[in-house]
Amino acid sequence: MGSEVLDTCGMWDATWDLPEQMERAVEASYDVPDLPTLPDIEHVVVLGMGGSGVAGDVLTATAGPFIPVPVVVSKSYNVPAFVGENTLVFAISFSGNTEETLESAEIAAAQGARIVAVTSGGELADRAAGWGAPVISVPDTIPQPRAALGAMAVPPLLVLESIGLFPGAHNWVQLAVEQLRDRRERLQRPGNEAERLAKRIGRTIPLVYGGASLGAVAATRWKTQLNENAKIPAFANTHPEACHNEISGWGQHGDLTRQVFTVVNLRHDGEHPQISRRFELVDDLVDEVAASVHHIEADGDGLVAQLFDLIMIGDVTSLYLAAQEGLDPGPVPVLTDLKHSLAGS
Repeated sequence: MGSEVLDTCGMWDATWDLPEQMERAVEASYDVPDLPTLPDIEHVVVLGMGGSGVAGDVLTATAGPFIPVPVVVSKSYNVPAFVGENTLVFAISFSGNTEETLESAEIAAAQGARIVAVTSGGELADRAAGWGAPVISVPDTIPQPRAALGAMAVPPLLVLESIGLFPGAHNWVQLAVEQLRDRRERLQRPGNEAERLAKRIGRTIPLVYGGASLGAVAATRWKTQLNENAKIPAFANTHPEACHNEISGWGQHGDLTRQVFTVVNLRHDGEHPQISRRFELVDDLVDEVAASVHHIEADGDGLVAQLFDLIMIGDVTSLYLAAQEGLDPGPVPVLTDLKHSLAGS
């Protein structure tokens, strides 16, 4: 984008830097000390909120189908009751001061869990030192937590590989880096896919649908980036779940919904054949009652590459939407005000 675009935090540059950010995260994840051994781990729990929590969702969608123990993402002040000495806990907080993550990590430590902290510093790094837990550093130069997804999502994958739970993680991440460089080159061309989609969305409200676990993570990421970068309402759902409830809501108020909602379908190679069929059938249902329906196809080799490919397209689309309205994508004052209000309550 040109110099005329309002971007006080450097969100465009941070977004384009995603493949290099992931490579730096790989380097930061080597030789992590004091990791538990494979026989000691019965479950994996990821603690995190917002952009940090999405790093846990990435783990469940990409490593979860292959590792031999359950993976749970906890986005709250508490931890599951089973957390104990046979639990590997990733406590992820960009700032290191996320109150939900600090409180839940404290509980996990008290219950004997093996903790790995992923953070740029703050209180979490200090507490991890007290627990004797390793800390994987996230660069504090990244402008916003949501722009640090690569730095926060890669370390858990590499730690799982080091323990022996997710062999091949480094290779899958490298394939994702290669795909993101190719996608970046395409998205920097005039009239690219993200720019066109942003114009089509305009001032409608996007409804983003993904297929199964990978699609669900991608759709949620699109939703939250549209919320925070473009400052617009956006919603996400997943097939097949949406076919058991949400599609009933398309049966009414077509005169209104066709002015208000744009449907964005995120597609990937790992879809079950019946999920692919559901996308087709739902498209037929909503075609006349939505402003428009769009399909975004993931490229890349492997789940990690395809998920991050969809993520980069969504991130850039959200930035184009902000630019169209002359909005600064970086600051999120309403979230800052809410945190201050909670701290003062």
